[in-house]
Amino acid sequence: MKQLRSVLGPLWLFCLLMIGMPLYAEQASSSSVAEENVSKEQGENTVDVKGIVFGHIGDSYEWHITSWGEKEFIIPLPVIVYSENTGWHVFLSSRLKENNGSYEGFSIAPSGSKYEGKLVEYTAGEEIRPLDISITKVTFALLFNSLLLIIIVLGVARWYKKRQPSASAPGGFVGFMEMFIMMVNDDIIKSCVGPNYRKFAPYLLTAFFFIFLNNLMGLIPFFPGGANVTGNIAITMVLAICTFLAVNLFGTKHYWKDIFWPDVPWWLKVPVPMMPFIEFFGIFTKPFALMIRLFANMLAGHMAMLVLTCLIFISVNMGPALNGTLTVASVLFNIFMNLLELLVAFIQAYVFTMLSAVFIGLAQEKKAEKEIS
Repeated sequence: MKQLRSVLGPLWLFCLLMIGMPLYAEQASSSSVAEENVSKEQGENTVDVKGIVFGHIGDSYEWHITSWGEKEFIIPLPVIVYSENTGWHVFLSSRLKENNGSYEGFSIAPSGSKYEGKLVEYTAGEEIRPLDISITKVTFALLFNSLLLIIIVLGVARWYKKRQPSASAPGGFVGFMEMFIMMVNDDIIKSCVGPNYRKFAPYLLTAFFFIFLNNLMGLIPFFPGGANVTGNIAITMVLAICTFLAVNLFGTKHYWKDIFWPDVPWWLKVPVPMMPFIEFFGIFTKPFALMIRLFANMLAGHMAMLVLTCLIFISVNMGPALNGTLTVASVLFNIFMNLLELLVAFIQAYVFTMLSAVFIGLAQEKKAEKEIS
């Protein structure tokens, strides 16, 4: 009897395992299918934060206004390129979408490409970048904001041209602009450049109002605002180059003497010209710092506001309680960030103009001292 039990016990256990294994496999497969469906659904509902952020701060060949359901409102911009093989091509960017992303042999380089987001042509399977002078989003915003600045400045100048000497002080917008111009002229340019400030006042005033207006327009969330002009390093590089030229082309002989033969102990200059090399290197680091400072600050502000906005959509699948809390927090932080960016828009224009005036003033220092004496 004991031998029978010892044989039937393992046999019974084996039968249970054989019956249970298919049931367990079926349950496991059904749960894995359910997990795949959930992950697939979550993947479809996931917000492309990277695409939203870099789509806003980056440049493009069209201006996306908004989306209404499946319909998108886009302003196509002119594409102007020159190919060594086929010559000049001028067409609207909407032609690319109408022809499945390619038109007249040109197409937008895909993600991961060396020219990602730029217009390229393919020759023997190789990507070739043509000469591209297209009116992109940043270019259009730059032209529009520059035209707006010209209208504002000429409007104020026209009022002063018609003004009688005995007339009272201006009010309204003209009075506001006069206060702004006098503040920049007296507090920044005159005090930093010195007695020779009138020579550089036109450039410095233009730089201040150009940066300030573009910063403000970048904070407006609808067309024609919203383009991140001063967050584009090409724009800040041109501004830095203008300051570089103003400093070095109009620098006095004493300025250049202090660079190549500074007032330091001789062993720092001979036989190894260590200090002259450092001073000469500083000629290029100053405009480089101006370029990076403005670019990084304006870019970071836009990115922070966009990421805060995306929190609302990221937390949709986390439940109503967490989503509601993050939505309120996102709105409040965005209001705070917008107010802060208004201040930053002024501060960055102020700092760029002040540092440019200081660098110009240092290059005019000895001349200014001679004029005062």
